[in-house]
Amino acid sequence: MSDLQTRTQAIADNLDAWTREVVQWHFNPETGCPFWLDYASKLDWDPRECVECFDDLKKFGLFDDEQLKGGPIRRWVPKALSDKHISVFETGGSTGLPKSRISIDDFRTDYSMFSETLPDEFFPQGGDWLSLGPTGPRRLRLAVEYLAQIRGGICFQIDLDPRWVKKLVQWGEMDMINRYKDHCIDQALTILRAHDIKCLFTTPKLLEALCNKISLKKVGITGVFIGGTEMTPQFHRFAREELLEGAYFAATYGNTLMGLAVHKPYDPADNFWIIYYPPVPRAVLQVVEPEDPFQVVDYNGTGRVRLTTLTKEFFLPNMLERDEAERVEPIDDYPWDGVANIRPFTGFGGEVVEGVY
Repeated sequence: MSDLQTRTQAIADNLDAWTREVVQWHFNPETGCPFWLDYASKLDWDPRECVECFDDLKKFGLFDDEQLKGGPIRRWVPKALSDKHISVFETGGSTGLPKSRISIDDFRTDYSMFSETLPDEFFPQGGDWLSLGPTGPRRLRLAVEYLAQIRGGICFQIDLDPRWVKKLVQWGEMDMINRYKDHCIDQALTILRAHDIKCLFTTPKLLEALCNKISLKKVGITGVFIGGTEMTPQFHRFAREELLEGAYFAATYGNTLMGLAVHKPYDPADNFWIIYYPPVPRAVLQVVEPEDPFQVVDYNGTGRVRLTTLTKEFFLPNMLERDEAERVEPIDDYPWDGVANIRPFTGFGGEVVEGVY
């Protein structure tokens, strides 16, 4: 067995152990949350006895994300954490009513782990940040600010409401969409001209719009953390060759329910594929057959993304994402499965509204 195979097996064993611990926590009447305790009361089996490994989570079936829409939000707060300061984060609502989740320290843990992947050469300690992305109830508002703070910097923010953009798209108001995008870029330009900013968080569309107005190199940006909509290999190449001007490109795939999957370090041999590795064991991404969502596709095969989140704050087994991707093999840096070339799931048969994302 190779060293990579040995490490991959160790990760799998750790995932099994962590799965048992998280299930015990969320289904224990003394520590669990009302939602999962009520769920368990209607089962003819006990999750604490029947879940012995990650694969056993199949017994829950697919998670219905409608359960995350509406309240009461406190049904998701584990009893053991009820005395903590609780935040609520919402998804963008790009496919309907937004989903909600509670958070205490998960976002801080996720972004502390992500911070360790950022090279100081490009994301300097003490360097200030600009967050050019969604605000309001999305976790990015607090998460990017926290990322800047733990790296010794200060984070500047703009105002951006993606739900307004979504409405403009639905109304066919393309001129107003462009005006709103210009409004967001104008806010960013004001900050960049007035302050010494080294690090930038933004989305693909806003990165391109910003670079149409300024040179990142001339304003001093050395590191770009990017997330949001899908990033095609074509955009990846365009960003590296035309937009970044030598700035480091830290692409992520993340959302309110999962955390952050980090981008594999750039390798020309990947032909600009965007390859992500989730924060196992806190979250697991699997690429599955759309018609058989518990059948994982072969490596390099295409399928729909299935998410499982496993933290003491939040347990989410087997939720089908709105995305599809290719399954990719473990690597030395990340000895577990990854996903590549995330884009909207074609099986929806309609267009997903993403707006400025």
